[in-house]
Amino acid sequence: MKRKPTDPRAQAQRAALNALKRARRVAERGGVALSEWEGEFLGSVADRVSTYGRAFADPEKGAPGQALSNRQGVKLKEIVAKAKGKPRATFRRRRPLGKSADPD
Repeated sequence: MKRKPTDPRAQAQRAALNALKRARRVAERGGVALSEWEGEFLGSVADRVSTYGRAFADPEKGAPGQALSNRQGVKLKEIVAKAKGKPRATFRRRRPLGKSADPD
């Protein structure tokens, strides 16, 4: 059985909508209360993706074949991490290159 080649834009749109639904579902199952802003973000991005096929207008904010911009993807990952109960990622100080941990 031969399949039709999939449209990458439609595939990205489906993936984004599924990720948004999954984020909301994980939060509900985990009993985590999303803030008003997070709930509104998930709803408005889902509306824009389903209406226009992507949630951003400026092509410099994301890849041409993607449905979510780079920053929207980061925020979605943060919401999923919060829903799963993972601690919020913080910036850590790195050691400078070339310096060992044990001084001689």
